[in-house]
Amino acid sequence: MSETVTAPPPTGTISALAPKKRSRAARLLLGRDAIMIYALLVFVLYACISIPRFASPVTVGFLLLDVIPVLLIAMPMTLVIITGEIDLSVASIAGLTSALMGVLWQAGLDMPLVLAISVAAGVVAGAFNGFLIAVVGLPSLAVTIGTLALFRGLALVVIGDNAVANFPPDLTAFFTSKIGGTGIPTVMIGVLIVMVFFGVLLHFTPFGRGLYALGYSKEAARFVGIKVARSKFWLYVATGSVSALAGVYWTLRYSSARSDNASGLELAVIAAVLLGGVSIFGGKGSIPGVIAGVLLIGTINYALRLGRVSDVVLIIVTGTLLILSVVTPSIFASVRRWQHDRQVRNSLPQVTTSGSTRAEHPAH
Repeated sequence: MSETVTAPPPTGTISALAPKKRSRAARLLLGRDAIMIYALLVFVLYACISIPRFASPVTVGFLLLDVIPVLLIAMPMTLVIITGEIDLSVASIAGLTSALMGVLWQAGLDMPLVLAISVAAGVVAGAFNGFLIAVVGLPSLAVTIGTLALFRGLALVVIGDNAVANFPPDLTAFFTSKIGGTGIPTVMIGVLIVMVFFGVLLHFTPFGRGLYALGYSKEAARFVGIKVARSKFWLYVATGSVSALAGVYWTLRYSSARSDNASGLELAVIAAVLLGGVSIFGGKGSIPGVIAGVLLIGTINYALRLGRVSDVVLIIVTGTLLILSVVTPSIFASVRRWQHDRQVRNSLPQVTTSGSTRAEHPAH
């Protein structure tokens, strides 16, 4: 009985097996970011047709007002997750900021000073996370689970079960005002500035390219001269700062400072970031994809609210999208690896001990 052994591939086989590079246009039109935008457009079209009152400037206004906190925090969170880390304390920082605003305003301080102290508290909270993770070297998941509880507890200590609601009417009206008759909130101008800043930082600077390298391999990033600890530290300062801004927005939009403001917001933020194409393992992702992910989750939730769906169902939907955003890319990656391995096996010729060559060809 003859024995079959695999011979080296003939000339040209390796190049034939190499994955074909798509054109730039194909990458733009068929990439993960584009798919998210298509999904968003399809769902918006479906909602406009099937849900009463959805297709109106009022809907645009309330939808954007709802997603602004998630959109803000998702920007620095994208950079954090690209490095292979995570921050679960963002909602608690927003809640602590809100509690401080209420107590300081009730104590009679001027609003500019109230805002400065409250945002500074968010910066300090982010720096505390960054110190423990980047300098001490503790795991980000463990640290931010701990500070999630710590900062929420501090918010409760600061304001207790009370609520402060007597903020300046002109200021609270500004945070719900619209640009002309468009229905677009005025504060979206500031949010747009934040989005552009983080988009440029990630995609057009050496610092941003270093974050991708950091997500792929921390050792390799150190080898090429990237200051890993410093990069991580400033990312957590950024998440703390922007979370504080989200807390300010939340407080003045609803004209209410409470210790439980923004509870559970971290789930929506992480779900939107992962749904937008950022890999939970680090090294992949983009700001445009995350923006589409935020808007998709926000649109789904708002459409369900118009359909009088309970908050419990909204939480279930968000959790389901979070799971799908993690599982689906892994499934597609496994399928691609299986297809590539199968192509390699079918394309390699086989040589028998008698010296004859028998090539296997893929079935048509």
